[in-house]
Amino acid sequence: MLIGDVARQSGVSARMLRHYDSLGLVRPTGRSGAGYREYSSEDIRRIFHIESLRSLGLSLREVGRALDDPGFTPSELVDDLIRQTRERIAAETELLTRLRRIGAVEPTSWEDVLQIVALLQSLGSKSAGKRQRAALSSVEEVPVPVEALVEAVLSETDPNVAGALRWALAQSGDGGLALLAEGLGSPVAEVRKRAVQSITEIPDGEATALLRDALANPDIAVRRYAALALGARGVADAVPTLIDMVVEGTNDVDAADALSALASRPALADRIAARLVDRLAHGTAGPSARRRLTQALADIPGTTASRALADLSHDEDRAVALTAAYILGIRDAR
Repeated sequence: MLIGDVARQSGVSARMLRHYDSLGLVRPTGRSGAGYREYSSEDIRRIFHIESLRSLGLSLREVGRALDDPGFTPSELVDDLIRQTRERIAAETELLTRLRRIGAVEPTSWEDVLQIVALLQSLGSKSAGKRQRAALSSVEEVPVPVEALVEAVLSETDPNVAGALRWALAQSGDGGLALLAEGLGSPVAEVRKRAVQSITEIPDGEATALLRDALANPDIAVRRYAALALGARGVADAVPTLIDMVVEGTNDVDAADALSALASRPALADRIAARLVDRLAHGTAGPSARRRLTQALADIPGTTASRALADLSHDEDRAVALTAAYILGIRDAR
């Protein structure tokens, strides 16, 4: 079969077949009377083998080894091809992500594109200073895609840079909330913590709804951050978690302050005081926890808190009794 017929049958161009010949990959078995290359059925079969191996990503040199070297080990080469393909996919995915983020900002000029690229590169810099400047620039100069800000804030370890990123994310609106919500379900505790911290700084109704949901998160740290933020926003759902924090002695001062802020609403004051009293009477709180609960009653207005403090001023635990008496004295002097 002549080269033109082989090209039509195999789909390999005549030029490439000549290239294969020059490399010694497929040498035609014979020549016609006019000196043209003639391919046998075995030659054509070898061409199909070459094309099959090339489709896997093998170079022509590797194809030659695979077909002609008796000691060739295909498993090693396949493993290497898998590694190379994964690296290529990762690189292409990174490029696609970068292009998508640039497109999301809807740049109007190439100067905008270059500035966005520079900011994205700075967000991934090893220098904390560069990352922090990029976070601030994303609000003051060229906007950075929200997706990039969320990715940066969820991976940031430097507290100063993290603060700048959270601020930038809060200025961008609620566009990153869905991604932050995914962060709350991360298997990595630090990522969950960064996600909830970022949500607490977004003053938005959807953010508040996410924080309400976070009160049921399996991660106790997430629940605590959510409760403190919700307390500051006047959401009564946070009360049980805040009281737990007082009992456990974890950020108990902040938790007591949040309870006090909530208790400024008359409808909540007696409910909060009753819950604190219930924990005091429950019998499971240790001496230090009972003192913290008593101290938490100090800034809870209303008759329920006052009656509880009067009872506690006679408590068997002298420290609790003295604390309650001292608080009562201050309340009476107001």
